Amino acid sequence: MHVGVHINRFDHPEGGGALRDELAAAGAAAEAAGVNWLSVMDHYFQMEFNGGAEAPMLEAYTTLGYLAARTSTVQLGALVTGVTYRHPGLLAKIATTLDVLSGGRATLGIGAAWYDREHHGLGVPYPPLAERFERLEETLLICLQMWDPENNGPFEGRYYQLAETLCVPPPVSSPRPEILVGGGGEKKTLRLVARYADACNLFATTPEEVAHKLDVLRRHCDDADRDYDIIRKTVTYSGEPATVGDVDGFTSDISGYTKLGIDTVILAPRTGTTSPWMETFVAPAVRRLAELD
Repeated sequence: MHVGVHINRFDHPEGGGALRDELAAAGAAAEAAGVNWLSVMDHYFQMEFNGGAEAPMLEAYTTLGYLAARTSTVQLGALVTGVTYRHPGLLAKIATTLDVLSGGRATLGIGAAWYDREHHGLGVPYPPLAERFERLEETLLICLQMWDPENNGPFEGRYYQLAETLCVPPPVSSPRPEILVGGGGEKKTLRLVARYADACNLFATTPEEVAHKLDVLRRHCDDADRDYDIIRKTVTYSGEPATVGDVDGFTSDISGYTKLGIDTVILAPRTGTTSPWMETFVAPAVRRLAELD
C-alpha cells in the first residue's frame, strides 16, 4: 500500500508570503519520504472544518503547476475538482497542461461538486444535484474525446456543445492522464467510476464500509463489462493520528484496509505547515505500511 498526501490548509503562521517556500519544502519532503501522490483541495472558499470561508485557500491548478516545477516523481492532482468550477473544454486543457509540464504526472480528479456557499459567493451557477451528475458524465466524455487524437470534435451534449475538441499539445501520459472520480455514492458516483475512471477515492470510514463500497463498484463494473481490477482504489484518511503524528495509531487504524486492494491511502492533515510533518510522521508511516504489505 502506497502513501499519498493531500494538502488542504494554507494557513501558514507567517501568512501568505510564506506559502511559496512551504509548498516547495512540502514537495521535496514528500518525495524524500517515499510518497507517491500529492494533491491539493480544489475549492474557491476554505471548508468550514478548516476554518471556514474566511480562511486561506489557493487556486488548485495554479498550485499544482507550482508543485510540478518543484517535484519530479509524485503524481499530482486535485482531490477533487467540482464539475461546476470550469468549463469541461478548459478543464481538459488545464489538466493536459499540468500533464505536459509535469512530465506525465497529472491525474484529473473530479466529482459532482457540493459546496453551495462558494458558488453563490463568487457567482458561479450551482445546478441541482441530478443536473450536476449529468454534467459530470458529459465532462468525462468531453475529456476523453479531447484526449483522443483521432477525434477532434464536435461534441454535442445536453449541457455542453463544443465545435472542436482540439487539445494541442496532447498529454504526455500514455495513453492519457489518469481520471479519478471521487466519492462513494452507490447509484451514480460509483457507476461513473466503473464506466469512465481509472481510479476512485473513498473516505476511510471503516474497513467494512469501504469493502461494501468496493463490492458496489465491482457490480457496476460487471454491468459495464469493465475489469474491476484495473481501477486503482484509493482512500482518504483524516484521522487524528495523522494530524498529531501517532504512527502506531495510524497503523492500527489502517491495517484493516490492507486486504481490500487499496493502492494508496491519502493522508489529509489539518495543518498549514506540512513539510516538518512529512519528515516526522509521513516517512515513518511509509515504512510502516511497507511492513504491513
